[in-house]
This record gives sequence, C-alpha cells and structure tokens, in this order.
Amino acid sequence: MKFIELTLKNHTIVHGFDASNQEITEEVNVASPSKKLVAVDRILSVSEQYILIKYAYDRIIYWEYLEEYNNVKTMLL
Repeated sequence: MKFIELTLKNHTIVHGFDASNQEITEEVNVASPSKKLVAVDRILSVSEQYILIKYAYDRIIYWEYLEEYNNVKTMLL
C-alpha cells in the first residue's frame, strides 16, 4: 500500500445522508495542523483547498491541507 505525507488541518466529516438526501456533516476545527500519512487508495479527489478521503463505514472526510496543490499532484503521480 502506498502512502503520502500531508499536513492536514480543519476538516468536515460526512456521516451520511438524512431522509431528504442532505449530507449529515460535522465541522472540526483544530488548534494546529498535523502531519499524517494518508493511504493513496483512500483518496477520492484533490482540489486546491481540500483532499477527500474515504474511511470505514462509508464515511468520507474533506480535509484542508497545507501543501501546494501541484506538489500533492506530483506525489500522487
């Protein structure tokens, strides 16, 4: 399994959907960013501000990251 190291900070956890098909989310703000190893096969998408990562039980998290978008793209290629 391949991993990349990212500096992650605030994030939004998507717990699922309600009866009206609206996302059930939880906003998490952290005091300081932290480095994490992320399994590449769990990454669903990357934008200039967020990286979307899949976790167990069909839960996904939108993480803010500090690295430059092009650097993350290069790590993934």
